[in-house]
Amino acid sequence: MKRYLPLIFICFFISNRVSAQTSPVTDIGTIQQNLKKLNVLGSVLYIAAHPDDENTRLLAYLAQEKHYRTGYLSLTRGDGGQNLIGTEQSELLGLTRTQELLAARRIDGAEQFFTRANDFGFSKGPDETLKIWDKDKILGDIVWVIRNFRPDVMICRFPTTGEGGHGHHTSSAILAQEAFSAAADPKRYPEQLKYVQVWQAKRLLWNTFSFGSLNTTSPDQFKINVGGYNPFLGKSYGEIAAESRSSHKTQGFGSAKQRGDAYEYFKTILGDAPKTDLLDGVNTTWTRVNGTEEIAAEVASLNKNFNAEMPEKTVPALLSILGKADQLSDAYWKAQKTTELKKLIVQCAGLWFESYANEASYALDDIIKVRTQVILRSNIPVSVTVKNNSTSLVNNNLTNIESEMPADNITQPYWLKNPHGVGFYNTDYLDSGKLVWQKTLPQNIPPSVSVNFKIYNTAITYQTPVEYKYTDPARGEVYQPLVIAPPVTADIQNKVYVFNSKQPQTVQVKLKSFTNESGSISMKPIAGWKITPDKIDFADKKKGDEWAVAFSIAPTNNNPNTAVLEAVAANNNSFSLGVQSIKYNHIPAITLFPPAQAKLVNLDLKTAGKKIGYIAGAGDLVPEALQQVGYDVHQLTESEVLNTDLSIYDAIITGVRAYNVNERLSYEQAKLLEYVNKGGNLVLQYNNNNGLVVRELGPYPFRVVNERVTDENAPVTITDAQNPALNYPNHITQDDFKGWVQERSLYMVSSIDSKYSAPLQMNDPGESAKNGALIVANYGKGRYIYTSLAFFRELPAGIPGAYRLFINLLSKPKK
Repeated sequence: MKRYLPLIFICFFISNRVSAQTSPVTDIGTIQQNLKKLNVLGSVLYIAAHPDDENTRLLAYLAQEKHYRTGYLSLTRGDGGQNLIGTEQSELLGLTRTQELLAARRIDGAEQFFTRANDFGFSKGPDETLKIWDKDKILGDIVWVIRNFRPDVMICRFPTTGEGGHGHHTSSAILAQEAFSAAADPKRYPEQLKYVQVWQAKRLLWNTFSFGSLNTTSPDQFKINVGGYNPFLGKSYGEIAAESRSSHKTQGFGSAKQRGDAYEYFKTILGDAPKTDLLDGVNTTWTRVNGTEEIAAEVASLNKNFNAEMPEKTVPALLSILGKADQLSDAYWKAQKTTELKKLIVQCAGLWFESYANEASYALDDIIKVRTQVILRSNIPVSVTVKNNSTSLVNNNLTNIESEMPADNITQPYWLKNPHGVGFYNTDYLDSGKLVWQKTLPQNIPPSVSVNFKIYNTAITYQTPVEYKYTDPARGEVYQPLVIAPPVTADIQNKVYVFNSKQPQTVQVKLKSFTNESGSISMKPIAGWKITPDKIDFADKKKGDEWAVAFSIAPTNNNPNTAVLEAVAANNNSFSLGVQSIKYNHIPAITLFPPAQAKLVNLDLKTAGKKIGYIAGAGDLVPEALQQVGYDVHQLTESEVLNTDLSIYDAIITGVRAYNVNERLSYEQAKLLEYVNKGGNLVLQYNNNNGLVVRELGPYPFRVVNERVTDENAPVTITDAQNPALNYPNHITQDDFKGWVQERSLYMVSSIDSKYSAPLQMNDPGESAKNGALIVANYGKGRYIYTSLAFFRELPAGIPGAYRLFINLLSKPKK
């Protein structure tokens, strides 16, 4: 029965780990909320597909009003979405959105879980999604979460019938429905039963919704009012929900605070229907656990007699309850409630404690110097021990305790440790052994120290995450995760190198030492490529040193091909990892160690023109990709667009979603069309059909619509083979659409004026052909192009045909 303890321990551990500080919050409102929660033994698990799918108002109500243990299981980390605040895509965006979800959970009070599923982009149906995800693996992860979390009630955000509008959404409901029964079946995923037991939830509900014109609610559905006000928090659940949802900044989900009555509706999918409460038929009192009569009475007395002015007077009673809870036979509720009690004891005692590393980063196998700071803000008797260093605490006296710990694991996000495919992350190594409790958690279990207290002669141990803390002149105290790195990292300057001849290119590698080190850097040999020199030695590098070395690389023939270039930093051991940081003020700093690799692309590529103007949109890496093939790309400001001669640019490009996020384009549009009229070449990349800042994007009418071709391998038909956009300077054929990634096209266009040519058609399987991925029109002396092809994904991925076609769009034939 002890098998349940690790997950409860880890969840508490993680919840502290991602907060603005590592010590529990001790304000009276929070303490009183936690006292109320102590008297509730119920749990609800909410399930959907992505970050931002969750109903934050309902989560806040369940966690803060009903005091249920509340969790959100997002099947993916949102890796395939767009990014409105930066250039991170794929795994990097998934890392960012993971932290945004954790920021949301800190506000609404729920816990966060994931499966290994990768958000591979928009999917039109569950058949495609479940095939790509590997249904059995993702179902197994959901069953694992259910068997650990043991929800009394499960709630889906979406139905199985497709109203959610996305294959991932529908799949989340299909999987939740199957997992509801599978978690209770010992024949399903029996290998999990070494660590957990089967679990049957009481019911599975669909939280129906009204999104725009789609209303799936009805008067006969069960409903609850979640618009109440919480005086302990000083906010309504609508206000808390808006703060929580506004954490999803990469998705542009800043939300207005709502006040007043608000109803959530539910349809019963499995189990009996609720009549008065979501947890009808579930005993949520202490009597659900045998032998808890004394605990129930003491908890009731505790809540009744709590003195907000002297919370420390509650500590003896809490210690008494803790002693009894430690003897419970129900391992799940024993673990859950002892965790809650230990947190309350710290809060009521006025104990504050945190552990910091002396430095922000360490190399693998280094010794980490740790300082633990403790202060007691009451007069109760408390002593503390950290690594055999003991001292008695005095009211309002800050105590510092020094200790050491080994840097024994690189702090690589656990789901990125191994290479993975399109559908799911390779976390099989977590399926057994001591790391099994980490899978489905939002992030790594951080390095920690044991802080041992004796309070009124009762010994209590807390695992305290070790972080790095510094003071920023503008932000004040900043906490960031401790980084344990390879001794030396190697970052190849560019992710893609494009060759169109046997002319060599210089590849620069940036090295960083995380310890005092000597060794060498080399490139793994590649057939068909010449790399010189063989290796470059370095010596006597100090911790923090950064330096660059250069290799010359060239194809040995003109045959088009691609290869993977990999750098190897060697000392006593070899490492092929770089280092990358993601920093935004609304989430903790993120550090990862991507493979020290780049893609080499040797292709038949002709270019025309040289100077490109670029108007930034929501964020993409297209300018860097163009610089790779020799273009001079200049980021245009509003003043330059309005007040300078644009004819110096061979082409001007607008970034993805530029007409959604750049309001000034409504003023710049006339000047851009004037540039075309006088002989310029303007290329617009895709925009969302909602929230456009101009009524007409082009010189002639067309309409942006929410139509996509999500299959990256969907056949492309060339309907106008003589179109200059497909012939100059590169002749485009079917072969140029091979090897694309994630999707073909998104937010295509329709109602296209006859003055445009639409030389391409494409469609997903089973759908009619669409011609709205690329439209071209002559306007005055120039050329106007609108394309919804996913160049923002293809060019950074080094897709040869995408380069050839995009160069054509920038290259207006001379008359």
